[in-house]
Amino acid sequence: MAKERVLITGAAGFLGSHLCDRFIAEGFYVIGMDNLITGSLKNIEHLFGRDDFEFYHHDVSKFVHVPGELKYILHFASPASPIDYLKIPIQTLKVGSLGTHNLLGLAKAKKARMLIASTSEVYGDPLVHPQTEDYYGNVNPIGPRGVYDEAKRFQEAMTMAYHTYHGLETRIVRIFNTYGPRMRLNDGRVLPAFIGQALRGEDLTVFGDGSQTRSFCYVDDLIEGIYRLLKSDYAYPVNVGNPDEITIGEFAEEIIKLTGTDQKVVYKPLPKDDPMQRQPDITRAREILGWEPKVSRAEGLKITYDYFRSLSKEELYTKEHNTFEGYARK
Repeated sequence: MAKERVLITGAAGFLGSHLCDRFIAEGFYVIGMDNLITGSLKNIEHLFGRDDFEFYHHDVSKFVHVPGELKYILHFASPASPIDYLKIPIQTLKVGSLGTHNLLGLAKAKKARMLIASTSEVYGDPLVHPQTEDYYGNVNPIGPRGVYDEAKRFQEAMTMAYHTYHGLETRIVRIFNTYGPRMRLNDGRVLPAFIGQALRGEDLTVFGDGSQTRSFCYVDDLIEGIYRLLKSDYAYPVNVGNPDEITIGEFAEEIIKLTGTDQKVVYKPLPKDDPMQRQPDITRAREILGWEPKVSRAEGLKITYDYFRSLSKEELYTKEHNTFEGYARK
């Protein structure tokens, strides 16, 4: 009996590569697609040579054709870190708009169910805490983060339009800060930035006074939530993240303790539109999906730290984040 086929865009990225692993483990034939503008083949090289995986090097902002049947499409192609979307703002907007449109059209043609990766950034710098799916957000469309925030907001709107007008089976996951192996060490996000600085013996940089909060979800928990949402009958957005909130200042101290280093914490001005609070309300995920995170931050950080320690010196000392010093870290 032929395996059901799933298309995963952004397959060579952090989350996309973990999704490829999960769907192969679930018995699917996986088609990975990525233009490698931010993804890395290193994340999926262990899958090459398998008879249940193939890879398309393609930009989904251009017409997408995949021969044969598709059961599911998961759209995870998008720059997701400030380093990336500040460097390639037009591509970020195009993958959220043109790319989403192309894939929704493919899903319609194939009669496939499509799940899109949205983000907590649709809430902007929230005036409601914690953030529920019913909150419309506080987003600056022309600020430095607007290219990412508005691309994701448009992506949700386009997806719901296809669901209501064409009757397409769609799912929307709003992803909160996630971490784990295969993150890029120097992509500008706070967790890999802190660990990278600690491993290089540098002081840890905190933007603002460190009182802003984040909530970190381990990647295995996130992938489980995404898989359950895809299989569910719920078409509206669902927050998937860990509600265990911590200030950035406290988190820096956790990283110093974890790495056994004696660096100081240095403070720099807070970037424009940087969210002061980020914590998911996961009531909907608990009630509809029967999901909640299982991996504690201490456990997940140890696994992630061990992964980063295994990187080469070349990877460790490629300090891309210094190129955009002063911009927001998610």
